[in-house]
Amino acid sequence: MTDSPRISFEFFPPKTLDASFRLWETARALAPLTPDFVSVTYGAGGTTRKLTHEAVTTINRHYGMNVAAHLTCVEATREETMQIVEDYAQAGIREIVALRGDAPKGATRFTPHEDGFANSIELIEAIAARGDMTIRVGAYPEPHPDSAGSDADVAWLKRKIDAGATSAITQFFFDAETFFRFRDKCQKAGIDAPIIPGILPIQGWAGAKRFAESCGTAIPQWAEDAFNAAIRDGGDRERLLATAICAELCDDLVQGGVDRLHFYTLNRPEMTRDVCAALGLHPVRELEAVA
Repeated sequence: MTDSPRISFEFFPPKTLDASFRLWETARALAPLTPDFVSVTYGAGGTTRKLTHEAVTTINRHYGMNVAAHLTCVEATREETMQIVEDYAQAGIREIVALRGDAPKGATRFTPHEDGFANSIELIEAIAARGDMTIRVGAYPEPHPDSAGSDADVAWLKRKIDAGATSAITQFFFDAETFFRFRDKCQKAGIDAPIIPGILPIQGWAGAKRFAESCGTAIPQWAEDAFNAAIRDGGDRERLLATAICAELCDDLVQGGVDRLHFYTLNRPEMTRDVCAALGLHPVRELEAVA
């Protein structure tokens, strides 16, 4: 294996007290791996706007990790959206994951607010004009459900980078070749910003399939067959299979020249930590509580 990759993690904001404890336990468990950054998601339709802000600022203050806050264009005016950016800046947050965002619950497609940003590029341009934020964006190795195809996705990513984004994080995928093909297309399009593959440790096959279907990720037959067999066998087979598949995917990516990996943790640290250990990544410091 080549040198160990740099890593980052995604969390989501908690909606209940129990979920809050799980998030803080996840942050505490993964912080000693010294990620480059962690990101905190934004609910569909901006439904977790306040919760996201609270989670971002708490992680930044108490866990010693660089936090990138997700921000979308959904159901907010330009003024409201940029006030959120200012609030983050005042709290010491210097990274934003700028996204168009999914349609609100009950809607079939994204519709811009009449006084809001029309798309992610307008949002990126406005944040970049401040001059004080690192901007990350989403990327799609397989066609986004709303796109005309892979070439259109690459062209749109190029526009986002040109607008001021400094790196991109991909949607998850099952095969390393999917990422390599996308990386090659991006390079041919003149995209030279880092493209970080998004990795999903599969906590449950049924949930992973629903997630894949909603975001346009192709489910290979080998994965369907392997997980169905593991579920039939029972016991820990599904978890062991998921860990092995995730570790192998990461290793294939690293062997193919990838030097950064972004894990979608689902606020459950165990499998992410196990995969990192398989890659030779181990805790390098004890987490000290911050008052």
